[in-house]
Amino acid sequence: MDRAAGTVKVEGGRQLRKTLKQAGDDLTDLRDAHREAASIASAAGGASAPRQSGRLAGSVRGSGTKTASVIRAGRASVPYAQPIHWGWPKRNIAANPWLSEAAQRTEPQWTAVFESAVDRIIARVRGA
Repeated sequence: MDRAAGTVKVEGGRQLRKTLKQAGDDLTDLRDAHREAASIASAAGGASAPRQSGRLAGSVRGSGTKTASVIRAGRASVPYAQPIHWGWPKRNIAANPWLSEAAQRTEPQWTAVFESAVDRIIARVRGA
């Protein structure tokens, strides 16, 4: 795995997806694993969000696709999520990467989710 700038790149992920498609798998297991991983990290992110009103913490949510786990914070009614997380030097707002740090803290939990999903997929492909 390669980690940079708040992302995790799984070595061989593209090849795994290609092999699964060739084997006739619809990649639902990976979508479910991505969703579960995002849920783990977003729950930790919501718990560690900076608080004044609690609206920022309540805006944290995770989702998963066949190829990615996605964690979002903020919405139209909470437009300050990005400046709080990444900072805004022109406005003298220092970065507070609470969401990235939550994902890093929970990495052992969500990597276990992926390992389990990949093991199940490999067992199914070998049995096919």
